[in-house]
Amino acid sequence: MAILQECPICNNKQSLKRKKCSCGADLDKFKRSGKIKYHIQYRLPGGKQRKELVGYSIEDAKAADGKRKVQKKEGRIFDMLPQDKSTFKELSDWYLGLPKIKKLASYKVLCFNLASFNAVFGHKLATDLKQADIEEYQVARLDQGLSKCYVDQEISVAKRVLSKAWENDKVSGDALKPFKRTKKLLKKGSNKRKRVLTIEEYTKLSEALPTHAKNIFITGFFTGMRMGEILSLKWEQIDFKNRRIELEKDQTKDDEERFIPISDTLLNIFQSISRNIHDDHVFLYRGKPLKSIRDSLRRTCQKIGIPYGRNVKNGITPHDLRHTFNTYMRKSGAHDTVTMDITGHATREMFDWYNTVDDSEKAEAVKQLEDFILDQKK
Repeated sequence: MAILQECPICNNKQSLKRKKCSCGADLDKFKRSGKIKYHIQYRLPGGKQRKELVGYSIEDAKAADGKRKVQKKEGRIFDMLPQDKSTFKELSDWYLGLPKIKKLASYKVLCFNLASFNAVFGHKLATDLKQADIEEYQVARLDQGLSKCYVDQEISVAKRVLSKAWENDKVSGDALKPFKRTKKLLKKGSNKRKRVLTIEEYTKLSEALPTHAKNIFITGFFTGMRMGEILSLKWEQIDFKNRRIELEKDQTKDDEERFIPISDTLLNIFQSISRNIHDDHVFLYRGKPLKSIRDSLRRTCQKIGIPYGRNVKNGITPHDLRHTFNTYMRKSGAHDTVTMDITGHATREMFDWYNTVDDSEKAEAVKQLEDFILDQKK
């Protein structure tokens, strides 16, 4: 039996004795910042090896390891194995009832995705689901007119439920196998967007949008925050003294707190908004929190002649503000690591996904190379 640490960069599980991962990550540094996940590993009677994710606490990992040692010594094998008698509906209800999950900005989306999956598979035992069932579900949802991206999202949420159930010993790893074996419909990178708003487009939209949508639009442009993070923003998170927006762990997609600087433009926006005594949300419309600015942005784009929509040629969407922020931060000379810290991109791969290099920059780079070569010949 052993306790393993998981590298947050490459997800390799390894001995606690290792200070550096084979990928080069400083494991001791990640331990100090609380970003290391701990697993326990042991063999069941019969020789089958099993790993269990415990969490981010080494103390909890040691306790779990000790518990399994006692159970194994006493021959209580059935205490070590999940019973696998829960239906998918029962597990999804348990998952949605977890306090941490209920605080997620995407909670309503999770409920909607799981309702669709439960309509087909809710009555089944989680371990009775097969790869063929999930693949048939993919085909059926596509035939209903849903996009590949959306179908992948539904199945991903269902997989997340079972992963959480496995972490809490409610199911065995067998319940996850069909989901791991089922290939996503959308190939990696095939839906990558490169749309970046021009300064002219930003100016036109910020002048033409209705006030409630304009304030959110400008916040996205100057912070790179996810739209869910902006819409759920409350006044208590805005530190006027230190001029920063404070996001707690349970308010971010990557479960890490972030501090986002407030620019002069954004400061003026916040100072212009009147606080509502009945609701602490920053962005309200007719006294209620806004759920989206898609409709306002679409109507305004149509009015001023800017293409709108993911499937429209050169069309924009609210999420493109995140691409735009990353790109202009780089163009303005900000270091990549600083931008990644502001936007909450945990990996270089995801940062590059949102950072777009345009043709003019490529041409300028080649021109710089040519000038350099010419200078060397002199």
